[in-house]
Amino acid sequence: MENTYTAFEGSKLLVRGPLDKVVLKSKHRLEKSPEASILIFSDSTGRTIDFNFHGSEDDVLKRLEIYVSGEEAKSANGPGRPKLGVVSREVSLLPRHWEWLANQTGGASATLRKLIESEQKKSAGGLSLKQAQERVYKFMSVLAGDLEGYEEALRALYRKDVDSFQTHIKSWPRDVKTHTLTLAASIFDLS
Repeated sequence: MENTYTAFEGSKLLVRGPLDKVVLKSKHRLEKSPEASILIFSDSTGRTIDFNFHGSEDDVLKRLEIYVSGEEAKSANGPGRPKLGVVSREVSLLPRHWEWLANQTGGASATLRKLIESEQKKSAGGLSLKQAQERVYKFMSVLAGDLEGYEEALRALYRKDVDSFQTHIKSWPRDVKTHTLTLAASIFDLS
């Protein structure tokens, strides 16, 4: 779910997949029904993506570079070793942290990279409980905020009460309910 996006037209799921596929399908739908209201969500964060669908498919796909390689484009011209993918940025630490880093083999940069990689392996790329709950909350607040049982479902989400959560979203439109459960799967171990 890391790099997938989901588009909804109202409460109906339109398409789910990589951003380019979702954006093009949304563009085609808007060409057929200009009055359609389409929202695109990042499945990794639950946030909506604002997008300009004007112009040709090539124009639209070019605009994706902002979402796909925005960080890479910014960092390629800065200090560091861009050819190796190394980016220089400022890090603020307390004097005792700098002292500890200075005494590590390989220097501060190498030690920080090792610490980050170690933490990434521990989390195995998964979301923390808080991140997972926030992802579901962000999606729910946009598409389900006015639906019956929303507030109770939200409380159940943060309590990790799967039975209550499922009860309160039972009457929701099928696609909204299904996608909410998909996003919440890691919280309730629904996989």
